[in-house]
Amino acid sequence: MRYEKLAIPDVVLLAPRVFGDDRGFFMESFNQRVFEDVTGVPATFVQDNHSRSSRGVLRGLHFQLHQPQGKLVRVVAGEVLDVAVDVRPRSATLGHWVSARLSADNHRQLWVPPGFAHGFVVFSDVAELLYKTSDYYAPEYERAIRWDDPALSIDWCRDQWAWSGEPTLSRKDQDALSWHAALREIRAVDGRA
Repeated sequence: MRYEKLAIPDVVLLAPRVFGDDRGFFMESFNQRVFEDVTGVPATFVQDNHSRSSRGVLRGLHFQLHQPQGKLVRVVAGEVLDVAVDVRPRSATLGHWVSARLSADNHRQLWVPPGFAHGFVVFSDVAELLYKTSDYYAPEYERAIRWDDPALSIDWCRDQWAWSGEPTLSRKDQDALSWHAALREIRAVDGRA
């Protein structure tokens, strides 16, 4: 498996070896020993999620104040831009973000460690994501940060969107917190309000 540590080194882009011929392909999508060697994180995944979205849907930026989830994300149909924002209150890269294009064709996976907000926008007609999480979903602790908050200045590759206008958002994402409001909550939980 090839891998690349991104600008925030704890976020890792993984590229499994794919063996293909005219019949199709085979790949090992997860190997605990390799994952631990590459990320330096003991692999304990407790939940697998499957998400399907249409072109122009943007989900995120989601995180949990308690029970933060690490996510190993891959796309099994279509293509997305996947984004991770550091929300760890004592991190030197707090508020920084990284992104990667994940698709069914490139087979790449993104390791988004606990303490990061996560989101994606769909470029293809439809995209399906599978992701493993390191902790359980806890809706009472979930928060969302505005995808377009100018304080974060995330490049969502808008010049490559194959639709006009704004992305399609859930009610939760429409009502998401600003970066500064989210940061106040994060620091309050950390005891540094």
